[in-house]
Amino acid sequence: MTTPALLAISHGTASPEGQAAVAALVAAVAERLPDVTVRLGHVDVQQPDVAASLDALPAGQPVVIVPLLLSAGYHVRVDLKQQTAGRDGVTIAAALGPDARLVDALLARLAPLDVAPDDAVVLAVAGSSDDRANDDCRRIGEMLGDRLGRDVAVGFLAAADPRVGAAVSTARTHAPARVIVANYLLAPGYFHDLAVRLADGSPVARPLLDDDPPPASLVDIVVDRYRHALS
Repeated sequence: MTTPALLAISHGTASPEGQAAVAALVAAVAERLPDVTVRLGHVDVQQPDVAASLDALPAGQPVVIVPLLLSAGYHVRVDLKQQTAGRDGVTIAAALGPDARLVDALLARLAPLDVAPDDAVVLAVAGSSDDRANDDCRRIGEMLGDRLGRDVAVGFLAAADPRVGAAVSTARTHAPARVIVANYLLAPGYFHDLAVRLADGSPVARPLLDDDPPPASLVDIVVDRYRHALS
């Protein structure tokens, strides 16, 4: 039996830094799975898109699509299903989150900011028109709060409320010290830049992927999503 390929599908970004960060994650996954064909495609913005990525694989090659998306919103529930309709041998794995290992990555990004016991923390997330995806992000906020020993407010960058700016402003009215923005975004790009602007001077953690080697925990999650889909 032919080993299924792993097709990692990102949202896509116009940011060269974001593109490089996501490509580095996929390269690390390929290194972890030397006997598996690993490819990168995109659901929006970049090429190759899903159709072109599938067409580039050998005819009859089974494939597991692993969405490089932090929650299961419209792209996972609708786009990927529509864009793979009629194609045999395609399995769509679960999104990357929610997962406790993503909280580990968030904490690692917060560490250089030296979060103090009386600092308030706002979790910046992209936001989705599918509130199930927003609930996934709220769950990550709860998990991060449990680890930090305080409530963590979730601020959305689009599609849902409260927006990041409003969440930061509200936190400032209650925080005796700083407001720190944790960054639940996969890579640099438009939303990260927007989070920095809306933070209005509050420190913002780096996204989960950046110009350093991808966290082993993210590589683990992608590999686990692939293997679980096979089972």
